[in-house]
Amino acid sequence: MKKIINDPADVVTESLRGLAAAHADILRVQEDPNVVVRADAPVDGKVAVISGGGSGHEPLHGGFVGLGMLDAAVPGAVFTSPTPDAVQAAISATTGAAGALLIVKNYTGDVLNFETAGELAAAEDLDVRSVVIDDDVAVADSTYTAGRRGVGGTVLLEKITGAAAERGDSLDAVEALARKVIGQVRSIGVALTAPTVPHVGEPSFDLGADEIEFGIGIHGEPGRERIKAEPADELVARMVGAVVEDLPFTEGDRVLLFTNSMGATPLVELYLAHGIAERLLADRGIMVERRLVGPYITSLEMQGISLTLLKLDDELTELWDAPVNTAALRWKA
Repeated sequence: MKKIINDPADVVTESLRGLAAAHADILRVQEDPNVVVRADAPVDGKVAVISGGGSGHEPLHGGFVGLGMLDAAVPGAVFTSPTPDAVQAAISATTGAAGALLIVKNYTGDVLNFETAGELAAAEDLDVRSVVIDDDVAVADSTYTAGRRGVGGTVLLEKITGAAAERGDSLDAVEALARKVIGQVRSIGVALTAPTVPHVGEPSFDLGADEIEFGIGIHGEPGRERIKAEPADELVARMVGAVVEDLPFTEGDRVLLFTNSMGATPLVELYLAHGIAERLLADRGIMVERRLVGPYITSLEMQGISLTLLKLDDELTELWDAPVNTAALRWKA
């Protein structure tokens, strides 16, 4: 294993210190337990939007803390759920009378620990709600979940709910919007290589030189099947078909297409895949109105990609376009 680290046990804390040094105008980092908090938090009268999960998926979630997106992110150890006390610390740092929405990816540890923290917050008379995202179409159940996994759709969910909270929507409205997004976003991923967790020191799984794991999870969990490596046209067509046919997306739908690198796939390949996906969707009469391309929810140094489709309407498009200022996403209206 060759990585730019010191002690594997300190990887997350040292990385968070670097994040804080690089983006002190946007966020601050609290340690013991580790929490990334918006620099101006708590924002009076605003619903706090909080998410988190195991580290190793950067920029998810800490890179999305800031104006127009998350008020706090709770990073666990690499591929390990954060503890309830860390989630509690995030709630305490950001939440006032307007309440908080917890965005939870559907992994058993995340669901249980965020649920526990929410219950403890309720005992302190804070209005804290949770939504669970499960957008991965690859498998019905997986290594770490009961039901589908939460993957690339999480990025879109955090941006849209964060924008709604920023404009002053109530907790009821932000929660309803989150459930709407969850209902109409779908994703699938593929892996060409395995990631190596620092404290393990070896690849998470074995994959032959001519094999692709189709439907991989963001922790390296198995997908639908192992297939022989194939040209990009065929692989992307397989991915688009899996996503489109699940909701299903149909002719005339307006969508946001998110083409994501799992960490090691270079942009030259990522844009190639994105172009193919756009063409295939156009062939189906599905209109790509918004796009996001890049490494936004990764799996350490896994080589692979994921595709996410979100069905849009005027409200979701407006919220996607709303200003955002985070370490990983920044644009003006």
